[in-house]
Amino acid sequence: MEKDAVFMQEAIKQAKKAETMGEVPIGAVVVYEDEMIAYGFNVRESSQTTLSHAELIAIEKANQVIGSWRLEDCTLYVTLEPCPMCAGAIVQSRIKRVVFGAPDPKAGCAGTLMNLLQDERFNHQADVVGGVLEIECGALLTDFFRKLREGKKK
Repeated sequence: MEKDAVFMQEAIKQAKKAETMGEVPIGAVVVYEDEMIAYGFNVRESSQTTLSHAELIAIEKANQVIGSWRLEDCTLYVTLEPCPMCAGAIVQSRIKRVVFGAPDPKAGCAGTLMNLLQDERFNHQADVVGGVLEIECGALLTDFFRKLREGKKK
């Protein structure tokens, strides 16, 4: 579990990069053999691209590093529970394990609204660990949206 917290701290660093750009602060890292090989953070607003979620960016970079679309021996760390789109990409990329920080009551597909990552009807399931540094990860989002609302009131 301690290793999970270390890598989640790296995902939090990525989320903070997104925040400095005015993006929703979500970060992700992909780990292979206890080494961070890829990272990503949300850039949906600046790119104006639907697919610019932290997880998808990190997965794409990991594909390049590994040299394969299969990420079977990798763990994905992400500050917010994956949405349906990202959960689908995780299943398709065969990621072995997913560790997330804060649950997502509006779009979470790793156990909150549904669990696409462990649905036995798919040909791949990922191990899922939720709630790693949940308070820190949740606070990033809560603070971001509070500041956003306060800015709109002014």
